[in-house]
Amino acid sequence: MSNFNLTTELPAYKELQALFEKKGKSSFDVKSLFGSDPKRFETFSKTFVNNDDKSKILFDFSKNLIDEEILSALIKLYKDAGVDTLKKEMFDGDHINTTEDRAVYHVALRNISKRVMSVDSVNVEPEVTSVLKHMKEYSDDIRSGKLTGYTGLKFTDVVNIGIGGSDLGPVMVTEALKHYADDSKLKTHFVSNIDGTHLVETLRHLNPETTLFLVASKTFTTLETITNANSAKSWFLSKIPADAHEKAIASHFAALSTNAEEVAKFGIDTKNMFGFESWVGGRYSVWSAIGLSICLYIGYENFEQFLKGAEEMDLHFLNTPVEENIPALGGLISVWYNNFHGADTHLVVPFDQYLHRFPAYLQQLSMESNGKSVTRGNSFTNYSTGSILFGEPATNAQHSFFQLVHQGTRLIPSDFIMAANSHNETEGDLHQRLLASNFLAQSEALLTGKDSNDLKAENCPEDLINHKTFSGNRPTTSILAEKITPAALGSLIVYYEHLTFVEGAIWNINSFDQWGVELGKVLAKKVLKDLEGDKVQQHDSSTLGLISTFKSWNKN
Repeated sequence: MSNFNLTTELPAYKELQALFEKKGKSSFDVKSLFGSDPKRFETFSKTFVNNDDKSKILFDFSKNLIDEEILSALIKLYKDAGVDTLKKEMFDGDHINTTEDRAVYHVALRNISKRVMSVDSVNVEPEVTSVLKHMKEYSDDIRSGKLTGYTGLKFTDVVNIGIGGSDLGPVMVTEALKHYADDSKLKTHFVSNIDGTHLVETLRHLNPETTLFLVASKTFTTLETITNANSAKSWFLSKIPADAHEKAIASHFAALSTNAEEVAKFGIDTKNMFGFESWVGGRYSVWSAIGLSICLYIGYENFEQFLKGAEEMDLHFLNTPVEENIPALGGLISVWYNNFHGADTHLVVPFDQYLHRFPAYLQQLSMESNGKSVTRGNSFTNYSTGSILFGEPATNAQHSFFQLVHQGTRLIPSDFIMAANSHNETEGDLHQRLLASNFLAQSEALLTGKDSNDLKAENCPEDLINHKTFSGNRPTTSILAEKITPAALGSLIVYYEHLTFVEGAIWNINSFDQWGVELGKVLAKKVLKDLEGDKVQQHDSSTLGLISTFKSWNKN
């Protein structure tokens, strides 16, 4: 573990503060650095090569507000903070989640090369491999029609019932890899919201005889998930003959859980139960049994490629020196903006419609991990930690919030993500070229801006010059993949996982608990009793007034 408490105590942090004051954002002009250094792009860009399928992803950091002196100081901060030590502890299966006394071992879930990976002196590789084998057999049997519904009809629809990481990951990946699926054979649907509308609208057009339900809850006690699962079960049983109920539940429901007793009580055949361990955090669980919906949708072979791409980025992060380590560099640049430039936000814009749920997935990864204000040494921080991450797919995003990014008063570091090759060639690939032109032009415009001299040369009216001035010098990281294959997607997700890890390690916070999620859940159970009973417990006057109004207006 790291031997410091507050990041501001580290010598490199003080050195970076001095550098920022010396090269503050008002005087640091990246555009001029491109003019003075023709090799800036080569210096500050890195290409990741997936050794399995030889696909490439280019990470261009050159448009960021850094130079070699700043980057050198950031690398020193990485070393002062002992990030490599914490990284080794994570990959060794140590209990780096100190507040819950758990290992953080999602990296073991994509151990396709079957290395020995141990927690508490037990090699977990055989267990992980066994679960993957079970997922392959089950998904193959469902997809082929060997396993059918209770009437013998092949399944046509899969409904995944979960919340948080049990929903966001599978939703994002099935959307991102839709090209690799065959919707005519098996469609996937996801229910997460406790709002009954989500379940009702999902089930409205489904045939119970051909619908498979996956209930994703490690403990099988998550209130929202089990409520939705019981309602789905009631809907299902109401549509079939009473004498078929027991057989039908066993055929049409599977559990992504470790609580065999509760799974069996629900009526699910425990041979259709897929487990995962306590060292798998929810927001890192897409690689585990939680990914069963992905296997069913795109096939196990593609899911395995997804895991392989993830493992390749793991090995790059584990074995590459910080100077060339792509996730480490991304994390350091993020810390530079957050702690020295005072940037509160991080924008992620995929120029790829298949990735339209990617920013939502990263929101949980980033903000649930690093939205903390207490160090691992149990002190409140005196510096900023987690960023507010947001984003939408381009080019739609250009017509919503890009105005703020270009001309607003806030510095918004941005990641632009695109594939050079689309899965869908249209109009002789005109659409992809138009998309690429925007991907390239937006980052260039944010870099170069437009000043009054440019506008005067265009004969811009004097009273519009200020309105049409773009300051430029607004940072972007461009991420260009050859194509979004299953392996490339796996690598891209893991890039952000380890970037988030580096941020948290430097801030000396525990990125792997989520106590902030718990308080609202506890209070919700208390309020539910007030809504269902005649007596109301003590609350503030606003909550009491809202409870009273809801009860008087709710017809039930």
